Amino acid sequence: MPHLGRPLEDYVANLPKVHIVRAKRREGLIRARLLGAAHATAPVLTYLDSHCEATEGWLEPLLDRIARNSTTVVCPVIDVINDNTFEYHYRDSSSLNVGGFDWNLQFNWHAIPSREKERRPHNWDPVWSPTMAGGLFSIDRKFFEKLGTYDSGFDIWGGENLELSFKTWMCGGTLEIVPCSHVGHIFRKRSPYSWRRGVNVLKKNSVRLAAVWLDDYAKYYYQRIGNDLGDYGDVSSRVKLRTDLGCKSFGWYLKNIYPELFIPGEAVASGEVSTMSSASLWYYSSFSLLHEILTTSTIFLYLCYVEGGAISKDSIILCSYIYILNLHRVSIYYARGA
Repeated sequence: MPHLGRPLEDYVANLPKVHIVRAKRREGLIRARLLGAAHATAPVLTYLDSHCEATEGWLEPLLDRIARNSTTVVCPVIDVINDNTFEYHYRDSSSLNVGGFDWNLQFNWHAIPSREKERRPHNWDPVWSPTMAGGLFSIDRKFFEKLGTYDSGFDIWGGENLELSFKTWMCGGTLEIVPCSHVGHIFRKRSPYSWRRGVNVLKKNSVRLAAVWLDDYAKYYYQRIGNDLGDYGDVSSRVKLRTDLGCKSFGWYLKNIYPELFIPGEAVASGEVSTMSSASLWYYSSFSLLHEILTTSTIFLYLCYVEGGAISKDSIILCSYIYILNLHRVSIYYARGA
């Protein structure tokens, strides 16, 4: 892309606060951010994806929170920019979501829990968020360095947002979304990254993340990858970092920061559900959580995906004490009263 060469440098030359730092080879998002941090001189680091549009006055509310407490990591409200028309869709602060994750260690959004609504007297007050999306945030440089920045063993992209989220909360910080700060983001329909053949980068990063930060809860992620951890490298320096910082346990994090997350170990029962009338297994895909299974509900069963003569490791059904079926990537479909 020639326009990213000399034409870009000539354009930036007219912006005295902007400097281009070029890597000598492809480093991926995570190491590129570390490269930028090494060249930055300000006391606060702010990261934005390249496919963003910042609104007027977006930065001041973020810096204000860090000025009040240097261990506060802050994210703007992420508005949507249409990837076809570039139309900006502003999100009102009354309809915010906070970050979470599932046991596949994939980030997700969910509504602000009632306990957090009660803690905040106004809609414009910062919202505590269990995790961040990862592409847009500000952090005090010294606090970022104290937390060990990013795991340099992570490759390209994936998992770095959860790692920073977990250690922020577990190691003495606070993660917030600031309603008074808005930045637009283009959510693309597919990943723009090309991956190395034969290497599952996201899996490797997630295994490193689980091995260092999840304690005994790491087994729930390992189960979802068939306990095939692969070669994820040496994490001893990251474990030592956590020990030296005196960080809290992941159990503390789940109890105090993300109590809404269902823990598979607390299920009454787990396994597959099959019909007595056939030897076949059945499933209906794409549901992550199925609520309110009542006695009046009718459950429909569909042919299940089988790997090597055994039910797929993704076909996990967990039943909680409040009779909610937690279904991970495969599930039962039901129609109430049908």
